[in-house]
Amino acid sequence: MITRRKFFSNAVVTAGAAALGATSVQGAEPARQPLENPEKIKGNAQSDQQDYPPGEPGKDYTPVITPNGSTLPYKVVGGIKVFHLIAEEVDHEFAPGLRAYCWGFNGQVHGPTIEAVEGDQVRIYVTNKLPENTSIHWHGLLVPSGMDGVGGLSQKTIEPGETYKYEFKLRQHGTYMYHSHSDEMTQIALGMMGMFIIHPRTPTGPKADRDFALMASEWRIDVGTRRPVPIEMTNFSIFTFNGRAFPGTAPLVAKYGDRVRIRFGNLSPMEHHPIHLHGFYWKITEMDGLPIPEAAQQPGNTVLVAVGQTRTVEFIADNPGDWAMHCHMTHHTMNQMGHNVPNLIGVRPGKLDKKVSKLLPGYMAMGESGMANMGEMGMPVPHNSIPMVGAPGKHDYIDMGGMFTIVKVRENLTSYDDPGWYENPPGTLASLASNDELQRDLGKIPGAKPMDNNMKMDRGNMDHMDMKHSG
Repeated sequence: MITRRKFFSNAVVTAGAAALGATSVQGAEPARQPLENPEKIKGNAQSDQQDYPPGEPGKDYTPVITPNGSTLPYKVVGGIKVFHLIAEEVDHEFAPGLRAYCWGFNGQVHGPTIEAVEGDQVRIYVTNKLPENTSIHWHGLLVPSGMDGVGGLSQKTIEPGETYKYEFKLRQHGTYMYHSHSDEMTQIALGMMGMFIIHPRTPTGPKADRDFALMASEWRIDVGTRRPVPIEMTNFSIFTFNGRAFPGTAPLVAKYGDRVRIRFGNLSPMEHHPIHLHGFYWKITEMDGLPIPEAAQQPGNTVLVAVGQTRTVEFIADNPGDWAMHCHMTHHTMNQMGHNVPNLIGVRPGKLDKKVSKLLPGYMAMGESGMANMGEMGMPVPHNSIPMVGAPGKHDYIDMGGMFTIVKVRENLTSYDDPGWYENPPGTLASLASNDELQRDLGKIPGAKPMDNNMKMDRGNMDHMDMKHSG
């Protein structure tokens, strides 16, 4: 069984060599070939010129898993892998209760993952069913200039009803992306993006048992509406993995001892995302498709994925349980109902609810003691919108939303279907302390009424409120 200790042992062994001879430093991009002869620049391809048969899933690579998504099918014509992308409007569900008309590919947001093998010759047809011109850029791929997909610069844009053909040889391997490169502000904000995974022709290093692809993005969808706002720059209200916000995100399931690889891509309009995993340390093994030498791989539990970047991490699933994985920007783990809400923390509204409810049936002031109970209260929300946070969990309400999912690690799995909630072994679950335990260990029983009569008042939020209260 591979353990976490073994997983990191090589980093310790090679630390001295890295300090003496490695050219990469922490946080730096891997060193590339000198630029004195451009003809020698080959990306990270093991052989640029050799011809290979089309790589086959299950034989030449283990297929990537795209939670809440799919992989784009292909067929082989004359030794060439042929794919077909259809740019079109999609009625997309972000989470139960929230749908919006977006733009995507092949009926989904984000588009399906394109998966191939280094050395494959690929031919990708793109049909435009949108109301405006479009084009597709292969983000990070080394392709001929005329295949780069920048509308107006490297090609004519694809007009509505037209189908364009892109064809090139895959000269590299790694984690990449594709997205619209015409009217990018609108089309990317509406969802026109996807992952592009290229497997190495001759893999080196340990093989991943579970290989996941997650695309991060952000959206502004106003409460009660059904169309993302493409001109937004700061006030995003929905944050997603693969086009889904929690509680709509599928869990990532692994068996105890599995080597897990997670490929993150970020095509958010504006925001970077520090993705944090509970319960494990991983190593960053790839940056923007380029492998990181083992001696320079950074261990950690948080990886920053900036706009336009991909990052790949690997870890050993040696800690059973249900583990949170989320963006650590706290507003990115909340949903639309939490935006543009007045700050009422510390405010005693007194009879305000009763007075306002005569004018607005169902009204209730929210957040005077924090936001955690807003989803749990089960309050009605406007049509086609979702509560700010969460969903019921095994032990209590999970007061997180947005860019949040769960990594589920189990022993003795017979399939990778969702195994349900984790059953904590005896003695491994945090629980309410008894008075006997408190007296024994603390010598006293702490008071249990925080912020009662001594609650500090926020005078800035008291205007026009009846602040009288008993006690």
